[in-house]
Amino acid sequence: MAKLEECVRSVQVDGLLWGASKLVPVGYGIKKLQINCVVEDDKVGTDFLEEEITKFEDYVSNVSINCVL
Repeated sequence: MAKLEECVRSVQVDGLLWGASKLVPVGYGIKKLQINCVVEDDKVGTDFLEEEITKFEDYVSNVSINCVL
């Protein structure tokens, strides 16, 4: 999971700021990585962010983005 977090945080663009992270239990001993970020809508789209994260296919099976306005 540390390598996954390192990969995700390696996505660096203007308008994106990574925040706190934690491992959240899903069930049966499986955990998911949850990372907070601040996205400036005019500079970074959530589609772009999802595409960049899924490029790490050795570590990522899916991406879920929850937006708070």
